[in-house]
Amino acid sequence: MKTKTIFAILLSFLLFYCTDKFELPQEPIDRGTGNVSDTVYIQQNPLWTGFNKPQDMIIGKETFIYVCDTDNDRIVMMNMAGQILGTKYIKHPIAIDQDYQLNLIVCAQFDTLIGGTQQTLSAVYKIDLFSAGHQIGNAPMTRILPKTSFDFLKVNREYSGVCVFKNNSFYIARRGPNNTDKIDPDNAILVYEKKTRSNGVVVDTLTTKLPLLAPEGTGLLSMNQISSLTSFDNDTKNFIITLIGLNYFKVQWLEYVSRTDFEGYQSKLSTVETDMMISDRFDQPEDVCIDKSGKIYVADAGRDSVYVFNTFGDELQSFGGANVFNDPHAVAFFDKTLYVLDTGNDRIVRFILSTEIK
Repeated sequence: MKTKTIFAILLSFLLFYCTDKFELPQEPIDRGTGNVSDTVYIQQNPLWTGFNKPQDMIIGKETFIYVCDTDNDRIVMMNMAGQILGTKYIKHPIAIDQDYQLNLIVCAQFDTLIGGTQQTLSAVYKIDLFSAGHQIGNAPMTRILPKTSFDFLKVNREYSGVCVFKNNSFYIARRGPNNTDKIDPDNAILVYEKKTRSNGVVVDTLTTKLPLLAPEGTGLLSMNQISSLTSFDNDTKNFIITLIGLNYFKVQWLEYVSRTDFEGYQSKLSTVETDMMISDRFDQPEDVCIDKSGKIYVADAGRDSVYVFNTFGDELQSFGGANVFNDPHAVAFFDKTLYVLDTGNDRIVRFILSTEIK
């Protein structure tokens, strides 16, 4: 596997040769996206096509690329040169992450009979790549959710995001229309942890739902129609949440704190003089990725743009517009290259900052 991966990475460098350039906007995109500077994003060719309304993408721990090819009902596994290594059939996948045991966790759908009527329900699956030698088409797949008979009654709930932490615990986001129930609203974040049974078997176990976050809040600490969750490398608690419901702060960095007077999540960034926390900064943020230097990239499908921020929430070289993207739903970063899942154009577009060109 290591030999193939090294070869794939080397081959990918040979493909980075195009000179199509997208200047940073001289006029703000909608509410002010972009800083005016001499920096440009250089698009790489070829474009990676053949998808059908893909909605999520990650670069895995072993540096393979995994794409939720949503309307083709499959997960696509690619190397860094853009070659397809395998596919896995799964209905309508919309979110994906990978744990540190190389399992994929995927939010998708499945069909079932309820009361004699066929229903399509949202679901969460785990795909065991390791046991299949990374042959994704043969990898065993286990359904995590829905699990209980009560789950099957909630036909309008949708599992919309997942993020994995260093200790292999993970959060699953769900959303839906029923949020009047204070105990079990549709908008929620479920916490899964590794637990050892009496027979010694380790299983993913639902331990709780995150408290203190408002199901339909319009301000900070909200779960109002979650579109994605993104964890940080080498972290066991902190994450970034994106929201597409009615909310003034649709991208929030949630930091876990434990003090004598309080334990739980709080907003990492101030709403005062912080670009990322300007009210109504985003329209329809669908995904976030974080590079090794800590820069935060946000794919905003509503504004056809990618926003870029530093660790303080200051805006850097944001770019985009309808002439560049159409409904971008995911971003990923690896080895100085930004990958954008350009959903409306059914493709992956890659960029390198001009400052990285020697």
